[in-house]
Amino acid sequence: MSRLATLCLAACACASGPLWAQTGSAVPGQKGGQDMFGAYDVAVGWPKDISTLPGHEDWTWGAGQGVFAESPDRVFVLVRGELPNLERPDTIRLPQLGPSITFPIGRLPWRDATTASLPAELEGPTRPQTSVRGELGVDVRWEHCILVFDREGNLIEDWTQWDELLRRPHAVYISPYDPEKHVWIVDDYRHAIFKFTNDGKELVQTIGVPNEHASDPNHFYRPTFMAWRPDGGFYVADGYANTRVVRFDADGKYLMDWGQRGNSPNESRPGYFNNVHGVAIDPETNRVFVNDRNNHRVQVFTENGEYLDQWRFGDGPSNIHLFIITADRYLWAFDRGTSKMLKYDLDGNFLYSFGTFGDIPGGFWGVHGISVDQEGNLYVADVDRGGAQKFVPRAGARSEMIVGKPIYSAWK
Repeated sequence: MSRLATLCLAACACASGPLWAQTGSAVPGQKGGQDMFGAYDVAVGWPKDISTLPGHEDWTWGAGQGVFAESPDRVFVLVRGELPNLERPDTIRLPQLGPSITFPIGRLPWRDATTASLPAELEGPTRPQTSVRGELGVDVRWEHCILVFDREGNLIEDWTQWDELLRRPHAVYISPYDPEKHVWIVDDYRHAIFKFTNDGKELVQTIGVPNEHASDPNHFYRPTFMAWRPDGGFYVADGYANTRVVRFDADGKYLMDWGQRGNSPNESRPGYFNNVHGVAIDPETNRVFVNDRNNHRVQVFTENGEYLDQWRFGDGPSNIHLFIITADRYLWAFDRGTSKMLKYDLDGNFLYSFGTFGDIPGGFWGVHGISVDQEGNLYVADVDRGGAQKFVPRAGARSEMIVGKPIYSAWK
């Protein structure tokens, strides 16, 4: 190849992203086929459906809210209760709605788990006996909200003792810097964060005041996600109603917050937010990356909330549910509007995307939780599809197309 041709190829790669992201398959030399699920194979049947449990034959997952892989053999999944385990109905015509209207539409999902699962009336101090979703115990059920699975998808723990504590469990974590591996659950309808022992036997701390909302050092208003500092401190995205990021020390003591309400969808002023739906930390610099969801952008701050940078995911239909920063210092985001997993460097340069919409095995539909275990397996929880899924890296797949591993500093 001539020097001129080499320079041209290099220039094209710099202008439009890495060459492998533009032309290559996930597995080099692949003949035929396609990268339907990116660099992964789908672990079909993981986890085993709740309907396989005795007494639950008629039930399946509610909305999949969060997932966290402590290890390949201990994966936490949050769901919003259970839904009837129904087969897809035959197509029917609905002339009362208009000519040529049918339901369900072929090849498309027919039930949205997040709109079918229990909604906001669970915000009260006790769980009601009625629901706009129908009759409790018949149309919806508030059971098995915190589940733990092994690598084969077997249910090995169910923390049903905490079902009544929860109203809308939103995210689940273990801090990579905590050798005791406490389990943290953010509940946005209770406006609180709950910290449990690793075995789930004891609730050791509550941050925020359950069932009370405000924007002050002691309260949240629908918090969403968390991110961890190497010193054990953490940040909370607060959240759906409040428009701020809150910083705490390792003991859960309030330190500071920042953020003001902006004007969506095209707010450009630094530090103004609309729907703070995600936060992540660069493990090398401690920069704080905030998902300003309704403004379609990332805002970047110092650890003390000083504005540094921002970049956009694009206009609608872009709708970023959440993002993570992996140990190799890339940002992976899920776009609910396009059903794609997106990869960026920490300067905001777009590198790669993959994903297929649907409620088929491996299809993405409303991914609301992302986690990777020590073996590189990818896990997602889907609010619209319901439940969770596992993806295993394909043999020979390019490492650039695989979601990086998380930080495991204090434990493995």
